[in-house]
Amino acid sequence: MKVLVVNCGSSSIKYQVMDMTDESVMAVGLVDRVGIPGSTLDHKPQGKDKVVIKKDLPDHTAGMKLVLEVLVNSEYGCIKSMDEIGAVGHRVVHGGENFASSVVITDEVKKVIRDCFDIAPLHNPPNLMGIEACQELMPNVKHVAVFDTAFHQTMGPSNYMYALPYEVYEKFHVRRYGFHGTSHFYVAHQAAEMLGKKYEDCKIITLHLGNGASMAAIKDGKVVDTTMGFTPLEGLVMGTRSGDIDPAIVFFLMDKLNMNSSEANSYFNKKSGMLGLSGVSNDLRDIDEAAASGNQRAQMALDVYYNKIKGYIGNYYAKLNGCDCIVFTAGVGENGIGMRENICKDLEALGIKMDVAKNNVRGKQVDVSTEDSKVRIFVIPTNEELVIARDTYNLSK
Repeated sequence: MKVLVVNCGSSSIKYQVMDMTDESVMAVGLVDRVGIPGSTLDHKPQGKDKVVIKKDLPDHTAGMKLVLEVLVNSEYGCIKSMDEIGAVGHRVVHGGENFASSVVITDEVKKVIRDCFDIAPLHNPPNLMGIEACQELMPNVKHVAVFDTAFHQTMGPSNYMYALPYEVYEKFHVRRYGFHGTSHFYVAHQAAEMLGKKYEDCKIITLHLGNGASMAAIKDGKVVDTTMGFTPLEGLVMGTRSGDIDPAIVFFLMDKLNMNSSEANSYFNKKSGMLGLSGVSNDLRDIDEAAASGNQRAQMALDVYYNKIKGYIGNYYAKLNGCDCIVFTAGVGENGIGMRENICKDLEALGIKMDVAKNNVRGKQVDVSTEDSKVRIFVIPTNEELVIARDTYNLSK
């Protein structure tokens, strides 16, 4: 079976076609600026040159229609006809408390995705638009929703509840959900293989470090805790997100800067984090370069970033009552050589010892700990699309 994996953003469509007989990638692509003048499609079939198509696309249906036309193109397509696609897997950011695993999409599933619009206003609406566009164009195949939140649904109330009046949980489902679930799931299972242990017997701390970043503590095959909360704003310092702060700061700055709730939401999600601290960029590579040139604010931003992650490593080490391995993944985690070294520095008391020479690697699955490190340190490139494709395939057989 061949599976089409779709990830729709507010103005973008990312896609992959995978042949599940050997899990090979047949084509990858990105449609950008959907609904905005100057739309483009970048398409890369396996073994062929990349193709760039410029065409205004008024909505996601038009975008998906172009994707399907490209996939069957005789010159640069990857399949002969759409009949070869056996199922479509859709990334959906928020499934609330309703889903602890991936599901075949029904009208009831779409209702739940729609009900989560209030708590995921930037992600769930375009996710649903993508689903409905694909269903319109491909009505005779199964469509599967794979939720970012599902993996974290094993958390207990002691870790997912906030100390707020209980009625806000009952009425509005205010609680910790966690995100990046497909990534944490994938690298945790890969880590168990590297340890030579059953996944259900492992204690693992996963660090998904990109422009958005989160960590998870996993014990006996279940998520114990994770850093992102009700929304992806909580937790670590990120590219443009503040992460953990005193909630009173929100009200203080709304008053001082004369912001309404929408402006405040943008302030803490898009103007804070490493960008706000450094004044340089939201990209750690730029901040590293600035710090190396003597920029003190850039260095301070890096120190805050490292310190927050170290704190959560200690937190999760305690909650797991020990740890078999920590895993670095995602764009920054997989490629940030100096970042990994600085995070692991001075953690010897927890049995975490890095081999600096082994750590000189980017984008490869490797153990970078010393021989005598009690906690293994792994770098594992994530593969969220493969998780989505596997779940879609298994639910469509």
